Amino acid sequence: MNTASHQLRCTECATVISRDEATSNFRCPLCNGLYEVIYPWTSVTKDTTANLPNPSALRWLWQERRTSTMAIDQSGVWRFRDLLPILDDFNQAVTLREGNTPLYDLPRCAKVAGIDWLLAKHQGMNPTGSFKDTGMTTALSVAKQRGFEWVACASTGNTSAAMAAYAARAGLRSIVFIPEGKIAWGKLSQSMDYGSLTIQLKTDFDGCVRILGELVKQFPIYLLNSVNPYRLEGQKTPAFEIVEQLDWQVPEHIIVPGGNLANSAALGKGFTEMYQLGLIPRRPKVSIIQAEGANPLYRWFIDSNRVMKPMTAETRATAIRIGNPASWRKAAVTIDDLGGWCEQVSEQEIALAKAEIGAEGVGCEPASAVTLAGLKKLVKLGKVQREERAVLILTGHTLKDSQYTIDYHRDALFTDEERAQLSPEDVARHAALRKPPIVLDAEPDVVLRTLEAHMSLPQPV
Repeated sequence: MNTASHQLRCTECATVISRDEATSNFRCPLCNGLYEVIYPWTSVTKDTTANLPNPSALRWLWQERRTSTMAIDQSGVWRFRDLLPILDDFNQAVTLREGNTPLYDLPRCAKVAGIDWLLAKHQGMNPTGSFKDTGMTTALSVAKQRGFEWVACASTGNTSAAMAAYAARAGLRSIVFIPEGKIAWGKLSQSMDYGSLTIQLKTDFDGCVRILGELVKQFPIYLLNSVNPYRLEGQKTPAFEIVEQLDWQVPEHIIVPGGNLANSAALGKGFTEMYQLGLIPRRPKVSIIQAEGANPLYRWFIDSNRVMKPMTAETRATAIRIGNPASWRKAAVTIDDLGGWCEQVSEQEIALAKAEIGAEGVGCEPASAVTLAGLKKLVKLGKVQREERAVLILTGHTLKDSQYTIDYHRDALFTDEERAQLSPEDVARHAALRKPPIVLDAEPDVVLRTLEAHMSLPQPV
């Protein structure tokens, strides 16, 4: 690894170290803060400007690589490797051709949100079905170059799937710690299929993190949770893709789900680096949406004293069921620095938004749908104007939690208490979106009459 190409800086006390000085848990020994990767362009001055990459040349080079047949060029992460100088030999990068995910237009969702123009960056279209692949390719490549045999993570599902897949690809051995009974089976099946040693602990996600934090201090295990700063380097690349896909125009708003909160910080870092390098003329606002039952950042945001208070998290959106997010301060800085906002949404609002996204033929896991639910609130609050352009970050594929979708369409998702909280308008909206299977006798006349009845109904808008 070219140690001169980057350093690590504590996000709390600003202490700068080399990558070899990082502790096994990636915590600053002086203040327990998290690190971020910094490059020569992180703090641009008159002295450094002459040595920075040329923006026009970078844009041309990145576009040219899209036609290459080399694995590293076909990766939507390593295609931007000029801004990821973290490996000695880029040809040794562990890749599954991650990234290059679609940017979908959502006209019907834009209408229900109250704006004219809405896009969704669907990170669920990555190899293992979530945005975690973009960070795992970078962090696991570093682990491989540093000679680790074992890698490990605590996970609510998506991280474990990504880590297991990339470890298998690299020929490394992996350990997954998951909270017992609090993970979607579709995600758990992935880590098992990719050969990971899967350990279910009788605790929540935060408890799994604590256990793993102790283990990496005692064994030569490389930690691959989002406290690892190299994870965020890969997770910043969707920011590059978004503006590239928009012909280098910058949207006004990026809306991100909030769980462990590294993803929003990574995207903010990506937009900031592009701005510092002259690739874009300004940065978008980055807003974070959390579920009401797992909303520590929202509570911090509305607290006049700005105190982060961990909580016991509970939400059906399992990917963001995190009550003590490790990267909360990074996310807080992102909100403040980029002028974003933080909101919370209910279980009913999440389910409705997920169904509305699915009705556009896109689909996403429940945690991703908090973005649309939150956007509706941001519009009502005046934080997003009708004419402004917004991009939802959809973090996971719809098949990540298929049981949630099945329960919703069979009208078996909500409790009686949750049903009682729905307005008549929301009840009608849910009813129009639900598409449960219809069981009929195998008689042509019965089927025909049923089809005629349904064909006469108006299409939901």
